[in-house]
Amino acid sequence: MRSLITYFLLLGSFASMQSYAKEQPSIALSEFAKDEAYQNVQLSPQGDFLSFISKQDDKNALFILDTNTFKLKHAVAFQANAQVGDYEWVNDERVVMEKQYVRGWSSQPMYKGELFGVNADGSKPKYLVGFQGERQVGSNIRKATPLEGISYILDPLHDDPKHMLIYNIPYTGTNEPTTKVYRVNVEKGTRALRARSPENMAGFLTDHQGNVRVASASKDGISNQIYIRDEDDAPWKVLKLNGVFRTIELLTFDKSGQQVYILASHQGEPEGVFKLDLSSGKVTKIYQDDTVSPKTPWVSEYDKELYAIEIDNGYPTYVFLDENSIKAKRLKNIIRVLQGNQVHLVSTTRDGKKSIFFASSDINAGQYFLYDSKTSQLQQLFSAREWLNPDLMSQTKPITFQSRDKLTVHGYLTLPVGKKDKDLPLVVMPHGGPHYTRDWWEFNPDVQVLASRGIAVLQVNFRGSGGYGEAFQSAGYQQWGGNIQHDIIDGVKYVVSQGYASKDNICIMGASFGGYSALQSAILEPDLFKCAIGVMGVYDLPLMFDEGDIALRQSGTNYLTQVLGEDKNKLKAFSPSYNVAKLKAPMLIVHGGRDERAPIEQAESLIKALKGASHPYKYVLLDDEGHGFYKPKHRTQYYEAVMSFLDAHLSL
Repeated sequence: MRSLITYFLLLGSFASMQSYAKEQPSIALSEFAKDEAYQNVQLSPQGDFLSFISKQDDKNALFILDTNTFKLKHAVAFQANAQVGDYEWVNDERVVMEKQYVRGWSSQPMYKGELFGVNADGSKPKYLVGFQGERQVGSNIRKATPLEGISYILDPLHDDPKHMLIYNIPYTGTNEPTTKVYRVNVEKGTRALRARSPENMAGFLTDHQGNVRVASASKDGISNQIYIRDEDDAPWKVLKLNGVFRTIELLTFDKSGQQVYILASHQGEPEGVFKLDLSSGKVTKIYQDDTVSPKTPWVSEYDKELYAIEIDNGYPTYVFLDENSIKAKRLKNIIRVLQGNQVHLVSTTRDGKKSIFFASSDINAGQYFLYDSKTSQLQQLFSAREWLNPDLMSQTKPITFQSRDKLTVHGYLTLPVGKKDKDLPLVVMPHGGPHYTRDWWEFNPDVQVLASRGIAVLQVNFRGSGGYGEAFQSAGYQQWGGNIQHDIIDGVKYVVSQGYASKDNICIMGASFGGYSALQSAILEPDLFKCAIGVMGVYDLPLMFDEGDIALRQSGTNYLTQVLGEDKNKLKAFSPSYNVAKLKAPMLIVHGGRDERAPIEQAESLIKALKGASHPYKYVLLDDEGHGFYKPKHRTQYYEAVMSFLDAHLSL
């Protein structure tokens, strides 16, 4: 554990973390491949304990420290392939955590809906919720009986130390496809039903007293309807709004308990924050940006106050709803102290006297700080990746350009530290998704790996990306192989026109949809790219309807139909596997043998086509990995393969 460093807020600002190296440093690729050392740092409600997630035997474990002495109080590590997932302090002494299962072939551990509780000193461990509960046989004592479906904590009920509310999503194929809310005893696991969704797959919102009073659901799977009730046993009623909204997301109640904040959009423009009156249905706009939707509406855990809206239109910033809010004032003060970083208030005590802040940036992988309002001291606790020196990382800057059809497109350009910002080798890195996701101004190990080797990196938030409103996102539907790629290519030409990159020294690489883009862009502009790298990509669009986990669900098939269309000729025209004859760039293909999202058949389809065309390629297969590389040693192998390939085709 990193030794504590104390900063006094009254003494001035925190020194900028960025400095410029004279020469390109040599940082081992394995250093970028390591897992974060500390995650999800929290304070207990009274502030007696400090908790965090860290790796133990390559699995996430929960560690609980005494806040005054920083000595270990207790640690939770599940046996076999189970690990600790997300967790919450449900009272001053007790935490409830998700029990996840690590699969070597998945970058995301599997969560089966199990919740486990334990006290900070290790006492009273109890399996509370899940399919392995105790059977109720011949006894009047209520037990934690099995509960099918995936369960999450909806509300820890901080004013009720004995109970929490959980939100249960039924398994696909069950006879009752309605979400439910249960009140669960945090020590015994006994439960009582508190709410049943008015329509399939509803989301719920609790008020300041923990009553489930608002739900959001959809009858057609497209537009949401708001439902309200006065108390837990009352029937749901449809709330008619004074306006038409294409998207609605519930956020939190206001102080009065009679209005709720929602994230919404009228006609597909970027979402804004609105206040909804539950008695009249009147909707009042609080804040809406012209370009981007809020990245995160920040709600405090105890009074459920919406105190800040985080916006990321290039560089991240905040909009504060109440300038006199204690949390808003404190956050602004810490931002001033930790200049050059984006700061998040991630945990606070019930009385607000102690807080945990997380500071990170494009060059800072993240640091956790403990603030004590009594002493005005800010203590540095942990660094997420202490072994990566921010001084040796490369800065990322926002860019904006016009596409060929005059659409404004945003992105990011990372320029290698210690190099002149002119005629650099360039790697274009399209993001995955492609929908509901986007690139951000943040620390990105994949980007920093390339920059550490003297390569500029371009990231484009092409049409179809999330975060810019539904209209911008839907503009990319059925344009996977067309206008989306045109945006990426136009971004490359913009960077070249500005003199940052040499037009004869460019490669393109990406993962998932980014892997698809790497191939498709290189097919559309065969003379622009010296090489292309596809990582766990999709290369055969018709195959997506037959193979992979998306096609297993009706909702997944509906999604594919919406974003890809059903014209098989167009699907083939947009599929790299059917168009390798147009490709000039040599290929590196990296795939996981147990990928369920982009199954191995996708890589095999492309390789068969490349062989048929006698096109040069290299293939790296990681048998026991999936859609993403979970193990650090495999991420290192991946980085080594990428750098070896780029070194052969770019002038570095």
